[in-house]
Amino acid sequence: MTMPNKRTLLPALISVVLALGLILPACVAGASSTPASVPDGYAITYLEGDSSGPGSTMALNLSQEETIPMVAAGGYHTVGLKADGTVIAEGLNNSGQCNVGNRTDIVQIAAGGYHTVELKSDGTVVAVGENDYGQCNVDNWTGIIEVAAGGYQTLGLESDGTVVASGNVQYGQLNVTDWKGIVQVVGGVYHAVGLKSNGAVVAIGYNEYGQCDVGAWKNIVQVSAGYGHTVGLRADGTVVALGRDDYGECDVGNWTDIIQVAAGADHTVGLKSDGTVVAIGDNGYDQCDVDGWTDIIQISAGYAHTLGFRADGTVVAVGWHHFGQCDVGDWTDIIQVAAGYGHTAGVKADGTVMAAGYNNNGQCDVGDWTGVVQIAAGYSHTVGLRADGTVVATGWNQFGQCDVGNWTDITGIAAGGHHTVGLKSDGTVLAVGNNEYGQCDVGGWTNITQVATGYSHTVGLRADGTVVAVGNNEIGQCDVGDWTDIVEVAVGWGHTVGLRADGTVVAVGDNDYGQCKISGWTDIEQGIAGDYYSTIAAGYGHTVGAKADGTVVTAGLNDEGQCNTSGWTDVVEVAAGSYHTVGLKTDGTVLAAGAEVELAKWNLGSPALDLTISSAVGGEVTGPGEGTFTYYPGRRLNLIARPEGGYHFVGWIGDTDTVADVNAARTTIVINDTYSITANFEEGRPANWALIGGIAGGVVIAGLVTFLLRRKKGVQKRRRGKKNSRTKKR
Repeated sequence: MTMPNKRTLLPALISVVLALGLILPACVAGASSTPASVPDGYAITYLEGDSSGPGSTMALNLSQEETIPMVAAGGYHTVGLKADGTVIAEGLNNSGQCNVGNRTDIVQIAAGGYHTVELKSDGTVVAVGENDYGQCNVDNWTGIIEVAAGGYQTLGLESDGTVVASGNVQYGQLNVTDWKGIVQVVGGVYHAVGLKSNGAVVAIGYNEYGQCDVGAWKNIVQVSAGYGHTVGLRADGTVVALGRDDYGECDVGNWTDIIQVAAGADHTVGLKSDGTVVAIGDNGYDQCDVDGWTDIIQISAGYAHTLGFRADGTVVAVGWHHFGQCDVGDWTDIIQVAAGYGHTAGVKADGTVMAAGYNNNGQCDVGDWTGVVQIAAGYSHTVGLRADGTVVATGWNQFGQCDVGNWTDITGIAAGGHHTVGLKSDGTVLAVGNNEYGQCDVGGWTNITQVATGYSHTVGLRADGTVVAVGNNEIGQCDVGDWTDIVEVAVGWGHTVGLRADGTVVAVGDNDYGQCKISGWTDIEQGIAGDYYSTIAAGYGHTVGAKADGTVVTAGLNDEGQCNTSGWTDVVEVAAGSYHTVGLKTDGTVLAAGAEVELAKWNLGSPALDLTISSAVGGEVTGPGEGTFTYYPGRRLNLIARPEGGYHFVGWIGDTDTVADVNAARTTIVINDTYSITANFEEGRPANWALIGGIAGGVVIAGLVTFLLRRKKGVQKRRRGKKNSRTKKR
């Protein structure tokens, strides 16, 4: 064998050693992070909270010494877990999904399309609501540490990282029995997603839009699932999404500094580390209008509404039935009110108009109206009667329901689902808009003194106290031919109400929610001739009456709290929207009842934990910043320290038990208590021990090589000497 030349071997060896000294530290620094660990007694979990699988990264207290409050948004209902382990709910309750009972040992909740799931402290599970697919058949589950609810399925995460499921099997979304190493599960409407402990993601079920194609995702710390899309939160605070993108719900590529994601049916929500919220996607019900939210520590997204849980334990919401239609507490000097599907309007004594709530079609754009004496609110349009008998209208006009500009000599108005009715001074009636059921066929009416409209039927009160009606009569809402002695009429979605002169009330039509059970009502106030007060009102599924003593009675559907008027006093007029109720007081102020009012009463107990961050001389903390920040328990955060020129980072000091690497300028911390930490810096450049070690190693190896080469040379010389000696002897 030929030995290499020592002049080429030595530099090569040194170069290799130096390269290793430089490369290895860089590789270590660039290693990807994995889901953070949490203290003993806790397990990292990602609490899914709605039919579409919105998640909330948090620490689940397995020791059950303390329940961490949270909110969950279902298809069309909202659920809250209080600090005392009890559960409250409001919203659509058609399948009993809000019947959450009086249990006190609940540690986590999840809300599906039409069902609600509760995890008990002993690891068993209860579920209420729709069970058509067996999604509530969870009574035999044990050892569960997390639950998730999809559109029509329920998932349970076991302590060994496996998953159990029950419910709709249509698209194979329950085929999760072979999943291993799972740390989070979520349910989309028709698919299931699991996050593995190594940051990879698995998904199964409906995949028409590619929402299950998550095999390439890495370094994910939380997942969420919607109707046709799946969202993943990376450890660095960026977000990935794939699947259906019809509304831009997957356009999250520019999001940064995100600490939680939630996916609604067709919208995506992100919680930022500063407590603000971003949202993108379908905004048809204003479910993405979260710009003003602050101090949020958890988010959840339903089919068409978004929830924010504040650090003080209160809850905010936008979207389905949370349009701000109840934000009338500061209204004053009002003389008449009206309520539409999702908006409220009021006429002021000076003839101007106020409006609040859902404004997707401009139905609240009434700020420039003047000289108005009466207001009417339809499904998505608003109508105003001026003192001169002319009429103005704004909002959705697809059916021509706002084409009232040429009306004159009008003395009364009413706004239906998509049609508008006007009463003329001679007792005849006009109507424009949708006439699918003949609800605008009022041309032959005479001697009318008041008009009222439902979604698709119209009612007129005659001067003699009898009543006429046209339009949709599928459930008997127009069967008023035998009514007599009526002094006022009100019309709901599918029922009609009449106030008799003696203060009693009659009703016909839809009674599914008991909205027509008003036979015992007495002493309902009668309006004064010539005014525009309504002392009876009808909503989608409820009926309201203002009594002579100023109190208010209600009957029917109360899933949004629209019938919670028991404390009202001094009320002279009532109005009923689809899911809310408004009352006008004698002093010109306004009351409201509905989902927003009920939600405003919620205080689940504050789970908030403070993290105080500071820096020593010589640098700053850029992520998440410096100061005091409030977070949900179990939140995993990136910490980033940056030295100034001439300084280097030394380490994190203070409450560092859950800091992943106290010696790394870029690391993570898990919040499970109130902490205070400081980034420490020193002047001068840090010693590069890897480089020093590499050089030292190179020197040692070089010396060894030199020694071996010299030894080899000496041996060769001795051999040549011996050979020469033998030659001379011969």
